[in-house]
Amino acid sequence: MFLVLFFISQLTVAQPPGCTDNPHFDDFDFWIGQWEVSDNTNGNLAGSNSITKELNNCLVMENWNGASGSTGKSINYFNLLTDVWRQVWVAPGYSIDISGSLMDVSMELVGTISYHNDAAYDFRGTWTPNDDGSVRQFFEQYDSEAESWVVWFDGLYVKRE
Repeated sequence: MFLVLFFISQLTVAQPPGCTDNPHFDDFDFWIGQWEVSDNTNGNLAGSNSITKELNNCLVMENWNGASGSTGKSINYFNLLTDVWRQVWVAPGYSIDISGSLMDVSMELVGTISYHNDAAYDFRGTWTPNDDGSVRQFFEQYDSEAESWVVWFDGLYVKRE
């Protein structure tokens, strides 16, 4: 038994390949960086966001720190089987699960926001790179009573020096 365990421990396990063989793995690269985020509706600082590419370029990781003390994290990945990007966001009080793809130059994801009080709503997000290197992040939640989309967050990402 010891000999078998010793032999197995000496085997070299090949690392799986990174996510570089499909151009879609780079679709969200315009969002990678260290950002200061302001609210487009009033110009106030909303917070800071660190967006990194991890796990051999297979995962885009988001770490949010809001100016008011809020926090949240998302994982974003391209699924080769479904041919779509998926974001799963978790924060105290709610979570978001949206998917979609790059449309022209904007990443457009749709799905659901679920509040911890058991309410869930249709939700969509659009990330658009601007010519100056900034990124607009625009989120909307569907209001079924008004039968219309309502702005949930409209942010401007500017890279930190």
